[in-house]
Amino acid sequence: MSIEPDNVILLSADALRADHLSCYGYHRDTSPVLDEFAEESIRFTQAYSASSHTREAVPALLTGEYPDVAIDANYRLVADTIASRLSEAGFKTGGFHSNPFVSRAYGFDQGFDEFDDDLHFGQHKLVALAQRALDKLRNRHYARAEEINDRSLSWVDSLASNDSFFLWNHYMDTHGPYEPPEDYQRLYCQETVSDSKAQSLYQRAIKDPDSITDEERQLLIDLYDAEIRYNDERIGEFLESLRKRNLLEDSLLIVTADHGDAFGEHGYYEHPRYLHDEITHVPLFVRPPGGVDGSEVASPTSTLDVAATLEDVVGATTQSEGQSLLELGGKSDTVDRTVFLQARGEDEHSHLRRYALRTADGACFCERDRENDILEFTSCTSRSHREELEAHIAERVRRENGEAAADDGEVDDEIERRLSALGYKE
Repeated sequence: MSIEPDNVILLSADALRADHLSCYGYHRDTSPVLDEFAEESIRFTQAYSASSHTREAVPALLTGEYPDVAIDANYRLVADTIASRLSEAGFKTGGFHSNPFVSRAYGFDQGFDEFDDDLHFGQHKLVALAQRALDKLRNRHYARAEEINDRSLSWVDSLASNDSFFLWNHYMDTHGPYEPPEDYQRLYCQETVSDSKAQSLYQRAIKDPDSITDEERQLLIDLYDAEIRYNDERIGEFLESLRKRNLLEDSLLIVTADHGDAFGEHGYYEHPRYLHDEITHVPLFVRPPGGVDGSEVASPTSTLDVAATLEDVVGATTQSEGQSLLELGGKSDTVDRTVFLQARGEDEHSHLRRYALRTADGACFCERDRENDILEFTSCTSRSHREELEAHIAERVRRENGEAAADDGEVDDEIERRLSALGYKE
């Protein structure tokens, strides 16, 4: 499929698992906007994130490189992003989000003309301090989707009419702690839940998952689903704003997630550094300019493919290790393809790295002790899958050994505060 979009738009949601969207078979009507969007897009039913948590998943999404070479030992970006490549191709570039782990403190502003990470860097110190105090007072630890929409659309409106642009919006609403507005809570919860109770339950689920009762687990799911519904409507508002500006029909639009979230399926909540389906199987939609008759593609795909797709359509220098989604979407049969995943161990200084592969008919999982170079295969569908994963790991080790770790850097105290609220810090 050959297209030449005027604009390229990437919308990603944090911690949004595919199987909680109604268009992916969920029993609740959580995603009416994305359901309708799927009818004019290519929907990939077996899409997997290259990793299971933001610090490795977003670098892979934005660079098309595996995390082991996209970031350094301190999670700072070391590979060129698709924003850099599109900027070189003549696109104006803007990124809007509020996840501290992918802020400019870690180099993620690279290649963006406008980069709003909601952390007030570069502003007058008194203004930043006043904003932080207000954020704490109103229990605000990320920008809601309507704020991200307003900021990004304001940037789009500032561009010249003949400017082509690349826009990345990353939404945090589906990330815990799950605090949906009351109107959305009432869709699934028997009673509304205060933010403080929601935060407390979320933090306990992370720290002491065995203490979560069946009723509390269901409440977490109810709140999560309400956040999905909220975010879905905000995406709908964003799409409508693009239509009103006559921008949607000339744009390539991709919607996905950086990873999913767990609800005790394997004994844990949130998204620790494992590679199970609930935290790696993500939604993935591609809408070419003008839209297409909705189609489903069952070929295994990776979030690495997003950068490959954007490189393909704008003729940018190829860096991604993925494959164009438009190429995969143009095939009538399921492609027998293998996609690979990886994640560092839970402890940031751990010698453990996990790997997995996915094919149309199976999966394989392995843990590697980097210090002693020992592989332990925890589950494999077949011997051939094990051999394929073992060969992949050997190649990654060779690549990884060629990268030098960067020095430690300081992290802003506002980042520390927000990470704690999001469940990342003790």
